[in-house]
Amino acid sequence: MLDKEKSSIWIDASIVTVWRAVTEEQLLSQWYAQDSTWEIPKLESGAEIIFTLLPNEHNQLSEKLPMVLTIKNVTPNREFSFYLGNEETLIAILLEEEQNGTKVTFNSSGYEASLANLKTLVDRNDTL
Repeated sequence: MLDKEKSSIWIDASIVTVWRAVTEEQLLSQWYAQDSTWEIPKLESGAEIIFTLLPNEHNQLSEKLPMVLTIKNVTPNREFSFYLGNEETLIAILLEEEQNGTKVTFNSSGYEASLANLKTLVDRNDTL
């Protein structure tokens, strides 16, 4: 049964490789809102992240938009979640080992394009 409130994809890569792709600045910039930048000084609960969204075909921006995110949870190889704004919007990326690969799930819908980019980046590529 499909959960319409979430976005998920299965990736042919180890959970360790996928974890790196969802938590390392340089790799995040390659798949999540491609070319937008991430600054993650500390990968720990309560730390702030600066995410700078650049204009692209998926948004209506005319100039870059820096956002401050606050990390909620960091559970290695399992969950990376952060708040957008004053704890109003929680974005959670959940990882699960499944069928010799990794299932990646966002806690809400609308992330299909980013997940497709992630799959392209790490599918069968455990050398990241």
